[in-house]
Amino acid sequence: MAGHIPPQFIDDLLTRVDIVDIVDARVPLKKAGKNLHACCPFHNEKTPSFTVSPDKQFYHCFGCGAHGTAVSFLMEYDQMSFPESIQELADSVGMTVPTTQSFSASPAKKNLYDLMDRVSQYYIQQLQTHPQRAIFLDYLKQRGLSAQVVEKFGIGMAPDGWDNVLKVFGTDEYNRKQLNEAGLLSSNDKGRTYDRFRNRLMFPIRDRRGRVIGFGGRVLDDSTPKYLNSPETPIFHKGSELYGLFQARKAHRKLDKVIIVEGYMDVIALADHGVTNAVATLGTATTPDHLRQLMRSSPEIIFCFDGDRAGREAAWRAAENALPMLGGNHQLKFMFLADGEDPDSVVQQYGQQGFNDLVADAKNYSDFFFDTLESQLDTSSMDGRARLVETAKPYLKHIPAGVYKDMLEQQLAERAQTSLSVLAKHLDKSPTTKPTTTKKYKPSNNTISPVRMAVTILLQHPELHTAVGVFDKIATLELPGIGILVKMLETLQQFPHLNTAALLERARDTEHEAHLQKLALQSLSLSSDELKHELAGMVQQLQQQAIELRHAYLVQKGLRNLTVEERQEIQLLNI
Repeated sequence: MAGHIPPQFIDDLLTRVDIVDIVDARVPLKKAGKNLHACCPFHNEKTPSFTVSPDKQFYHCFGCGAHGTAVSFLMEYDQMSFPESIQELADSVGMTVPTTQSFSASPAKKNLYDLMDRVSQYYIQQLQTHPQRAIFLDYLKQRGLSAQVVEKFGIGMAPDGWDNVLKVFGTDEYNRKQLNEAGLLSSNDKGRTYDRFRNRLMFPIRDRRGRVIGFGGRVLDDSTPKYLNSPETPIFHKGSELYGLFQARKAHRKLDKVIIVEGYMDVIALADHGVTNAVATLGTATTPDHLRQLMRSSPEIIFCFDGDRAGREAAWRAAENALPMLGGNHQLKFMFLADGEDPDSVVQQYGQQGFNDLVADAKNYSDFFFDTLESQLDTSSMDGRARLVETAKPYLKHIPAGVYKDMLEQQLAERAQTSLSVLAKHLDKSPTTKPTTTKKYKPSNNTISPVRMAVTILLQHPELHTAVGVFDKIATLELPGIGILVKMLETLQQFPHLNTAALLERARDTEHEAHLQKLALQSLSLSSDELKHELAGMVQQLQQQAIELRHAYLVQKGLRNLTVEERQEIQLLNI
């Protein structure tokens, strides 16, 4: 994929992007000498072994071996494709990615994105100009929504009628096929095709890049269903999308917390009152995909539910889905509103500060977890406390090993009024567990060849290429890695501003990628000045070796057998 984007653009991008900002926005980093570290986001650990180097613009985990550039981090942590990672980084520094057919989404998907955007603009226009717009505008006014928030979320209207969208956008068979693929049409048993959304207030659903991928529509009368979402399409999967996440990320350079609510209007009303970090699921329970996406966006997630039975059940389903993801640097909380209240009504009545006060009082995951289990038992008796252990046991099995799980077990022992050693017997684990050891990276003790050492120095300190003299002959040497060294020197001569990350990205998807990534991690104990002299000396040594070999070859060939060019060459080599 990298070949589809001009290498010079990626070079420039990686000189403007700071990997520290990219990682820290997702995994809070702490200073550790000249580098920064954190507990690894790619595996469970108790002590930090994940390191980010501002100098190299490179990250590495000494525990699990994960490593790479800012591009690699987004691909692994945010589960983005290579083009999406480039786009995300470019957006963060205000750069425009050169668009080519191979870089863009597939033509079919691109057409769907374009179509959805045009239909979204059509719905917005209808809300502004259609003769039936008054009832929709009155509804928005009654809900207390400002014109600014209506514009921010792109709210529109689908007029009453069977084929408004079909007439405007389905002018031929291909376009009608596109409308159907985008989920904008429906068909009845008689084969009649008509608009899926009719006489509804329309809410465009955007992906994390801001592209319209679906719609939600709300009726204002007694028609059913009250809310109607787009069906599954090639670009819309409701189990992994969150309404309002794009707007929330746009409003905050760094999302300290995300509040997940139940409906579109809750997200919009909160945003209109200054609470701009709320998202909503799309008519489904909170799925593991939702949770993974939220955890990639913020270190703290607050679930906001109605306080009735349905709200409690929805909260418990979310808590169950979160079990395999507990621990690490993320915190999950639950807040419940009074009966008859929802986020919209609360923020209308108490304002931004009043709602944020409720958020601050949200219950920690562990308290909600145990309180929910205990609500079904009589823990004032020994029998009830024994049942608490047995009830909690299957849930604890899904939690990753680590300090969070250990503390949950400790809390369970306290609530059951027993000891950890007794509890351990019933959790199918020994009373004492051996501490896990972190596998540390150890550089090889083998003698490093001059070529390997030169490549390593250049990769980790590209600015030192200015110390290298003439190297025009070294390409003739038949030594392992000589081609990589020559290519790197030539690249740095042409693009002297490149950093370690840019050099590694230039090797992406090549046979040398894994090898160079290992060299980027190689320990170099010498100072910058010492490395500079080492590099200059090694390249000079290789150049001299190449000259001597060439001279020996020409001498062995014999003067009579030399061409005119070779005779001139041997004279130059003798100088």
